[in-house]
Amino acid sequence: MSLNVPGRPARQAPPALVLAAVCAAVLVLPASLTGASVALPDISAELDAGYGPLQWVVNAYNVTFATFMLASGGVADLIGRRKVFVFGTVVFGACSLVSALASDIYLLDVMRGLSGLGAAAMLTSGSAMLATVFQGAALGRAFALFGTAAGAGLALGPTTAGWLVGAFGWRGVFLSHLVVALAVLCVAPFLPESRDPKAGGVDWAGTLTFTGGLFLLTLAVVEGPRYGWTGGPVLAMAAGFAVLMGAFVAVERRRRRPMVDLSLLRQPRFVALCLLPVVAAFGFVSLVVLLPSYFIGAGGISSGAAGTRVLLLTLPVLLLPLAGAWLARRTRSTRFVLALSLLLMAAGAAWLALVLSPTASTAALLGPLLLIGSGMGLNAGIIDGAAVGSVEPARAGMAAGMFNTTRLAGEAIAIAVMGAVLVSLTRGNLAGADSFDGVAGQDTGALADRLAQGDLASAAEAAAPAARTGFTDFLLAGYTDAFHTALWCLTGITALGAVVVALLLPARDEAPAPQEAPETPADTGKDRAPVEV
Repeated sequence: MSLNVPGRPARQAPPALVLAAVCAAVLVLPASLTGASVALPDISAELDAGYGPLQWVVNAYNVTFATFMLASGGVADLIGRRKVFVFGTVVFGACSLVSALASDIYLLDVMRGLSGLGAAAMLTSGSAMLATVFQGAALGRAFALFGTAAGAGLALGPTTAGWLVGAFGWRGVFLSHLVVALAVLCVAPFLPESRDPKAGGVDWAGTLTFTGGLFLLTLAVVEGPRYGWTGGPVLAMAAGFAVLMGAFVAVERRRRRPMVDLSLLRQPRFVALCLLPVVAAFGFVSLVVLLPSYFIGAGGISSGAAGTRVLLLTLPVLLLPLAGAWLARRTRSTRFVLALSLLLMAAGAAWLALVLSPTASTAALLGPLLLIGSGMGLNAGIIDGAAVGSVEPARAGMAAGMFNTTRLAGEAIAIAVMGAVLVSLTRGNLAGADSFDGVAGQDTGALADRLAQGDLASAAEAAAPAARTGFTDFLLAGYTDAFHTALWCLTGITALGAVVVALLLPARDEAPAPQEAPETPADTGKDRAPVEV
């Protein structure tokens, strides 16, 4: 790696402190996604937010996080990794502060979107900085801790957020992000600076078309239940997505140094490995976001108790990655482990569909939640290395960027799709609501939105007091039945994903056949270390 290291600070933190700062940063980034989901019912109640704007508290963060990953990596190579890391941390911390003080849902949505931009800058530049501090085996150990921190944030986000909401209200979640950002900034003056002297600038055209396309797709999915899936606004958004993604492909094909090397999509093994985290986002991440609202609204438990219950789903992500890596080495088959992980998610989703109810105990949910989490945990330890290792070394940096962008974009889409499916199904199940005294003329769509937001009490108030008990049971039945149907959809998605992955991956692990590196520099970012999320 050829690095130009201008303007090093007079004092530099020891490598262990650099690693601690970067891991602290990457710990809070996935926690900001999964933790915010637990706070949604309280945010909805205090800010009087509708379902669509409320969902953008999660979606805005995820969309900008995903779409600015590659661009922020290019900027870091060009102007300096430490500068971009500090910039991202300042943006993330400042937006977290404004989020905690927000009194309007739309302001909160905007701040969450800007937080995602800061998160992208922190993640890409932080991982690149590790490569300037560690070498050889030490670098491998550093990235193992980096990936572990990211997994811990994903797993512990809902639980810690639940406790924070219970103790300090939903604003405490965003203030905790600010505290971490301030701690990281205390070390920032001592971090090493580096840049890539061969960096060719940022592909702004590609970034803007990809960002706009993903935003329109997510917006169409979120607003689908409101306008109707064949309504004019939704069709216009879908058409805009298609136009922008077509423009993105055209831009990338014409650039000498493309942000995304589309020729990698002709490699079945790489495609399968990019597909897996998208499927896992449906089978695991969407449940991390949607289940807390069900537990709070339908189950009537507190935010803290909901966060603790979700720990059953997320804890295996901390405990099983090493077991998955061991099993892959033992069987010499990454395909076997990855397909098994998706099948475990499918079995867990099916089991959960059979036992989930407003009165289900934690003991009844223990098996299916642990099974789904175990599927995620098994693939977490091997998927990043398998994706980067599936291509020739000259394309490793590009492959890492594409893989992680696909993963984050898949999470954004999965959360939006499953949320929209749940609301649409619930609306359909509430078609007979007007038979209850006092409910005639009520908008069943609004009732479904309130249920999906975890606000059963507000929805039940639509009925006259004498009919409220029966109407509450009716609402719970409709919401739960919709959740069951959504879980069966997840069962099908993850089972089908397991089949596709098994068909596209080789039965036994082999080194990728050497290929000539393309003349168009598909090695954009090759000096950046692979990013593990």
